[in-house]
Amino acid sequence: MTLPPPVRTGRPPQQSNDEYEDGPFTFRPATKDGFTATVALQGPSGSGKTWTGLRIASGLAEGQRFAVIDTERGAAALYVNDLDVTFDTLPMHRYDPRDLQKALAAAAKAGYPVVMVDSLSHYWKGADGTLDQVEKAKSKYGGNKFAGWKDGTPIQNEMIEALMTYPGHVVVTMRSYVHWVLEGGAPVNMGMRAEQRKGIEFEFGVAAEMDKDNRLRFIKSRCPAFRGLFLNQPDGARDIAKPYLDWLRDGAKDVDRDAWIRRANADDATPDSLLALYRELEAASALATPYTHPKTQQATNLGAYIRERGTALKNAS
Repeated sequence: MTLPPPVRTGRPPQQSNDEYEDGPFTFRPATKDGFTATVALQGPSGSGKTWTGLRIASGLAEGQRFAVIDTERGAAALYVNDLDVTFDTLPMHRYDPRDLQKALAAAAKAGYPVVMVDSLSHYWKGADGTLDQVEKAKSKYGGNKFAGWKDGTPIQNEMIEALMTYPGHVVVTMRSYVHWVLEGGAPVNMGMRAEQRKGIEFEFGVAAEMDKDNRLRFIKSRCPAFRGLFLNQPDGARDIAKPYLDWLRDGAKDVDRDAWIRRANADDATPDSLLALYRELEAASALATPYTHPKTQQATNLGAYIRERGTALKNAS
C-alpha cells in the first residue's frame, strides 16, 4: 500500500481575547526622546572597573546622589571621599537575578537618576546566580542540565530587561577572563570574555573593556564618538559620561516617566485610559520598567501593573 504524500498546511493564526496582547503594529516617527545611558565595563581584577564606573555614574548623575548595588564587599564605598558627588550603596549577599530586579525596583521608587551594579558577574556565576538556577532546575527534568535552561533563560532575560528599562542611567561592571580555545592542538588566546552570558555586552549602548594598566578600549558603541577609541587612564565623567549625554540629548526631549506612574495610579483611571497608557509604554519599549507594587510592595514592572489594574477595573465594571 502506497501512502499519499503528506500535505503541508500552515498553522492557523492563534487568536487571543487579551486586548493587551492584541495591540496594533503601528509605525511612528523615530526619535531619541527618553533614551538613557547604559554602560558596561568589563576587565580583570585590578583594572580599575569600579573607580571608572563610579566616575561615569557621577558624571551621568550631574551632581545628584546615585545608587550602587554592591556585590563586591563594599569596594565602591572605599572611594566615597574621592568623588565630587555622594552615592548610596545596597550590599547584596545573594545573587538571584530576581533579587537584582527587586533592587532596581527599589532604586526606581527612591528616584535615583543613576544606578550602578558592581558587579553584574555575580548574578551569573555567584551563589543563586543564573548558573545556580539552571543547576537547581535540572532536577525537574530528570537531571537534564540543558533542559534546566527552560527556567534559567527567562530569569536571565527578565533581569536584563529590568536593567535596560530602568528609569534612569545604568552602569554595570563585569569581571572578565582570557578566553582560550584549541586550534590544531595548540591553545589560542581569543581575547577577554566577560563573566556573564555570552554576548551580554551587546545589550548595552556602550561597552568597553579595561586592562590591568587601566587602559580602556570600546568594544561596542552606539555613540559615534567612542567607536574604535582607546583611552589611557580615562576620567569616566569627562571622557565618557559627558560626550554620551551630549549625544543622547542632541535633538531629544526628556520623557516624564513619573507621569506614567501618576497616570497608572490615578483615581479616575479607566480600562481604556490604562490600555492607552500601556500602548504608550509599549511604543517606548518601557513595559519592563522596574516598579514596586503600591499594594503588595513587591517588585514587578510598570507594564504588568498597568495591565493588572486595567484588567481589574474592566472586570469590576
